[in-house]
Amino acid sequence: MGYRVAVVGATGAVGREMLKTLAERNFPVSDIAALASARSAGAEVSFGEDRVLRVQSLENFDFAGWDIGLFSPGAAISAVHAPRAAAAGCIVIDNTSQFRMEPDVPLVVPEVNPEALTRYAKRRIIANPNCSTIQMVVALKPLHDRYHCKRVVVSTYQSVSGAGKEAMDELYGNTRAVFVNDPPKTENFTKNIAFNVIPHIDVFLEDGSTKEEWKMAVETRKILDPDIAVFATCVRVPVFIGHAEAVTAEFEEPVNVGEARDLLRNAPGIVVLDSREDGGYVTPAEAQGEDATYVSRLRRDPTVPNGLGFWCVADNLRKGAALNAVQIAEELIARSLLRDAA
Repeated sequence: MGYRVAVVGATGAVGREMLKTLAERNFPVSDIAALASARSAGAEVSFGEDRVLRVQSLENFDFAGWDIGLFSPGAAISAVHAPRAAAAGCIVIDNTSQFRMEPDVPLVVPEVNPEALTRYAKRRIIANPNCSTIQMVVALKPLHDRYHCKRVVVSTYQSVSGAGKEAMDELYGNTRAVFVNDPPKTENFTKNIAFNVIPHIDVFLEDGSTKEEWKMAVETRKILDPDIAVFATCVRVPVFIGHAEAVTAEFEEPVNVGEARDLLRNAPGIVVLDSREDGGYVTPAEAQGEDATYVSRLRRDPTVPNGLGFWCVADNLRKGAALNAVQIAEELIARSLLRDAA
């Protein structure tokens, strides 16, 4: 059985990755549409190794008869067109922040809370979490199930691709500018991103945190456990693809590092590379193009009772966005939820 799939935001970095991921995983597609803004209509994008799709305009696309909409066009655009697609009978998996915290929209990471998918039928919209949240909750899930997590302190090292293609272009341009002694441009960031780190992602809130930091806290509670306290510091770094996180978690039960390592090794979606030697850990460059969430640098945190620290890395365009969305669609099929809701 095949499904009709529309990819919205198909010309963006995540949209292109969605098309690539669908093809790589042999998702059962009977028909596929690449959608973007009217100004991108007529452009071409790849689907698999030997198929090219002509981009259609989202504004006048009729979603009737389409089974799945994978959306990544920006929150404001999803706010308009995701409900329109859902009303036409298409099940929307939305990668933007627009619907994540709405109580009747499930926020899903398939390795963590697939059971939440049973609650999508009212709105016909499923939210994909923030990229940094996804990799952290994937790593925390097996530990939480065993030791019960109380509190998390996380510092992120987020690549510029999380801010879109223009941000990637700015890193490239500003890096070049350093070598030719040109003034850097700061159009997508508040400061020069080349050879620098910027502790500021998204807008500032009244309490001094940024919205990206707030997202990690509230999304973790919605996905994993409403009682987990999360304190995040989110930093943009001069890396093109791949997010890294230094995570310290405090648990209710005593943690054995060896047992924790085994729990992570046996958990879905996780690869543990934790050798206490030079190079015995994963960096964003090595995670690029990979599906797994990588965990390294496991060690006891002696400053709190039952504390554990670890280093967590993932490709933010894949597991942090496109792959997670496709896995949600696969889970809908596996649970016989897709056709039932039609």
